[in-house]
Amino acid sequence: MYINDINSPDLAVNENQEFYRVTTNKNQYVEVLVDFPGNSGLFTYRIPSQLEIRPGDILSVPFGSQQLGAIAIRLLAEPNIDLAQDKIREVEDVVTSGFFASAYWELLNRVASYYYTPLIQVIRVALPPGLLGRSQRRVRLIKRQNEQLSVAFLSPPAQQILQLLQSQPSGDYSFHYLQQKVKATYRGMRELLRIGLVESYLEPPRTNRPKLQKAVILIDTVDRDLTNRQREILEVLRRRGGELWHSELLQICSTSSSTLKSMEQKGYIAIEEREILRTEQGQVLDLDTPKLLNIAQENALATIHRLNGFAQVLLHGVTGSGKTEVYLQAIAPILAQGKSALVLVPEIGLTPQLTDRFRARFGNNKISVYHSALSDGERYDTWRQMLTGTPQIVIGTRSAIFAPLPNLGLIILDEEHDSSFKQDSPIPTYHARTVAQWRAELENCPLVLGSATPSLESWVSVRREAGGRGQEEKSQGGFPSGRTSGAGGQEENQNFFLTHYSPLPERINSRPLPPVEIVDMRQELQDGNRSIFSRSLQAALQHLEQTGRQGILFIHRRGHSTFVSCRSCGYVVECPHCDVSLAYHQTEVGAPQLLRCHYCNYVSVHPKHCPECNSPYLKFFGSGTQRVAQELSRQFPGLKYIRFDSDTTRNKGAHRTLLTQFANGEANLLVGTQMLTKGLDLPQVTLVGVVAADGLLNLSDYRASERAFQTLTQVAGRAGRGDDPGRVIMQTYTPEHPVIEAVRHHDYQSFVQAELEQRQALNYPPYGRLILLRLSSFDPIQVQNTAGAIATVLNANPGFELLGPAPASVMRVANRYRWQILLKFAPEALPQLPDWDEVRLLCPDGVSLTIDVDPLNIM
Repeated sequence: MYINDINSPDLAVNENQEFYRVTTNKNQYVEVLVDFPGNSGLFTYRIPSQLEIRPGDILSVPFGSQQLGAIAIRLLAEPNIDLAQDKIREVEDVVTSGFFASAYWELLNRVASYYYTPLIQVIRVALPPGLLGRSQRRVRLIKRQNEQLSVAFLSPPAQQILQLLQSQPSGDYSFHYLQQKVKATYRGMRELLRIGLVESYLEPPRTNRPKLQKAVILIDTVDRDLTNRQREILEVLRRRGGELWHSELLQICSTSSSTLKSMEQKGYIAIEEREILRTEQGQVLDLDTPKLLNIAQENALATIHRLNGFAQVLLHGVTGSGKTEVYLQAIAPILAQGKSALVLVPEIGLTPQLTDRFRARFGNNKISVYHSALSDGERYDTWRQMLTGTPQIVIGTRSAIFAPLPNLGLIILDEEHDSSFKQDSPIPTYHARTVAQWRAELENCPLVLGSATPSLESWVSVRREAGGRGQEEKSQGGFPSGRTSGAGGQEENQNFFLTHYSPLPERINSRPLPPVEIVDMRQELQDGNRSIFSRSLQAALQHLEQTGRQGILFIHRRGHSTFVSCRSCGYVVECPHCDVSLAYHQTEVGAPQLLRCHYCNYVSVHPKHCPECNSPYLKFFGSGTQRVAQELSRQFPGLKYIRFDSDTTRNKGAHRTLLTQFANGEANLLVGTQMLTKGLDLPQVTLVGVVAADGLLNLSDYRASERAFQTLTQVAGRAGRGDDPGRVIMQTYTPEHPVIEAVRHHDYQSFVQAELEQRQALNYPPYGRLILLRLSSFDPIQVQNTAGAIATVLNANPGFELLGPAPASVMRVANRYRWQILLKFAPEALPQLPDWDEVRLLCPDGVSLTIDVDPLNIM
């Protein structure tokens, strides 16, 4: 991490203003984790007498021929007896002292332990790219203008260092280089630092450095020998507070760099480089004021305000019930207390709309955005801005749970049910909700989980605390009435925490939930309608076009068609690297016709003839967003639409651009995938059409019904959030499916009750726990044999049920063959789990093993 103008953190001053070294007598060695690809072990280094090191410090250490970043893990009085002491190298320097606060350090260790991941991997996920990197301490000569200093009184080491620096044009050398050239470098440095001739600073990693920009600073306004143009420049600087960016001043005054240089030489101004933060800049918005809350919102807010310390609140509000307003008013007193808040959302696409709302309420300078779509420099600068400790709100995706806010007062997970909060790869395979629970506990602050369709894990936690289903009372929309609290939600060490239930069963201003019309597409076919749009949806789209209103069309796949097949021989065009068919893509009329693999991103040109029999009769099957868009253009040429999927939102800022265009009325329809279901607030939407609900229902995953219900309920909830009533048309070939019936009636509780009975009977989460072992290799025989060997070892343990080994549902991806082993067990069986280090030793070099704890995706 870069820290500018640090005067040697390992120097202290006594009462006589003399510099001395802080020494550590007891612990002379330190075990560190080195940030080096493939490394997961600990290395021992000697602590120089002039350095003080504590666990959690970021260090710079020699590693091979390089200087690398490292994390101090623990201090040792003596090294391991197996190590030759003359081979132990010294720590180069302390890059950042006390970087990891004790609670944050414990959080990282807990993640590493629970998800069976080397600690360095957790640290890499938690820190922004390049923060460890290859930092090094440097020494820089301080140039004093018009000042002659005698250096005869300096010691020989100090004089040698000074001569080296003066001989170099920039007056800057690495401390490591000076150590090689000058004996007793520390003694000489101490003298030079004391009299202010040099400064010591840390050069940041090469990959990420602070962005510097020239600034012009007003020094003297007394007019002695200035030209008219120079007087104008001074007046502009004076009116602007005495400082302006160099480029801005040149533009305002229509002047040149040489004119400013001349003024600097005369002593009127100073030109120096200042850091400019690379952070996401929001739009200039009108100030927003707190809204009047309804009774349910007031009760929820009162529950949050009453909390003092660690507790969890499940804010269960139907779509459009005003959960975000509760968040805003819950955060306001947190900032007033000088604390910060962390708000997590499942998708990057949600951040523009949410950040705009927060910035309108709290101001631009209080809000930071943190997610993987930011550039490395933006993440680096945003991370350092968090460390300042100023009261702020950080909004981000799952990785933001590791935001280093030093005074955290509240954590919020919006749409807490969403599977995007779970990381499948790379390791650690953490769930942001689980980590948020630990962090709230360690920081002793409340955690708010908000959703219209809570995860079954969160729901069971609340119901368990209410004393079982027998105590539940139904109210509007199948919501239990009242607030419950108690103990529940155990994790790895069976921690129990207080959970409060706050229902929001009505929409704002008592707006009704939109009626859901179910269309049986089997009947449509029987009646001769072969369009992908039912007659009811066609009529609704026609009305949308005539009235100029807006709607949403949801389809769960991107692309044009799911697969391409030959009508003559039945050949299906497949990916050469994966065991899946290629999806047909055509971005617009006249664009190249492409076949794309949605697993490895392989792309090929759509063939004109069947590769198997040379027939020209190739047919597209299935529908994606592109096909829906093309059908819209064909059937409703006057209806303007915007596609909103991962193909159209690849570029930076695309989410905001497309949603802004839609909000400005530039299109009647937003056509998209599941990104549309996740918390978007579009009050002008009166129609939601679900083109094909069945693609979500019949997947070989025990969570398929839960995901389908959540997705369909969420997308239905986008309609009728404004003054005009909404309408939902859902097309399906299985209208009798229990999920479809539950969505039709907005009946969360009935669906959950039936789903939980099945989960409990099969010992699946939230009643049981799962660990999924994913193995992959380029060699199909090797990975199969390895999976068998691991299963043999695991079978010897009676503490869990073993499913597999078996090939993954898509066996080959990117030429890697995949096998899986699923462990199912009761939560209390956790101590009986195997030694995973021994299991990893069963994997040869060519086989990769990922241990996915509490997996959400087992396909």
